Amino acid sequence: MAARAILAADILQPADRPVIPARLDIVIPCLNAAATLPGTLDALARESGDGWACVTVADGGSADGTPAVASAAGARVIAAPRGRGPQLAAGAAAGRAPWLLFLHADTRLGIGWRAAVERFAADPANERRAAYFRLRYDSARPAARRLERIVAWRSRALGLPYGDQGLLIARPFYEELGGFAPLPLMEDVDFVRRIGRHRLAGLPADAVTSAARYERDGWLARPARNLLCLTLYAAGVAPRLIRRVYG
Repeated sequence: MAARAILAADILQPADRPVIPARLDIVIPCLNAAATLPGTLDALARESGDGWACVTVADGGSADGTPAVASAAGARVIAAPRGRGPQLAAGAAAGRAPWLLFLHADTRLGIGWRAAVERFAADPANERRAAYFRLRYDSARPAARRLERIVAWRSRALGLPYGDQGLLIARPFYEELGGFAPLPLMEDVDFVRRIGRHRLAGLPADAVTSAARYERDGWLARPARNLLCLTLYAAGVAPRLIRRVYG
């Protein structure tokens, strides 16, 4: 019940405390994410009290109780067509807050994330820009630190932050760009390319994401596969085919 009071935008409040309209819609696409979603929601709850943010979980047909986990934590749950692109688009359409934050279900935002978001959103110059967090992996391996540095360079120099870094954007700008395309994969690359490198900024807060794929596939093999997927996408290969390579 404590998490519900923190996360829900439409919570009951005493009569002398008016409901504060959410300033931020946080959209989390999910598919069988019951194991990681609680940590993601808990990290949000630590800094998003007072109705400032509304969390929407766009579920693509989970069979592991993900919707129940999300509802118990106070998040709004909607059903969406399976595929990260369609789920992100559906989650965005379900809200009306002036700012949007897209976040993966296995990514926990670090201390200070709300202050970083509020500073970015308060600057009128950022109404036609977008921002992402510093990526950190939940692994103590030196390989994780090396990959974090590569990701920081890729995001800064190439303007290619991926979805596991989160994405903060004003709703009017998001809608002007056409929102997320209904792609099963590479929806994050497609969207940040439309934003453009010079309209992207890094936020001074961490996004701690799961290293499970890297631990499973290898800290060299997994990045190599990701790079192959990016190359295939740049060459015009359909995302539904790239998905077979991604694994």
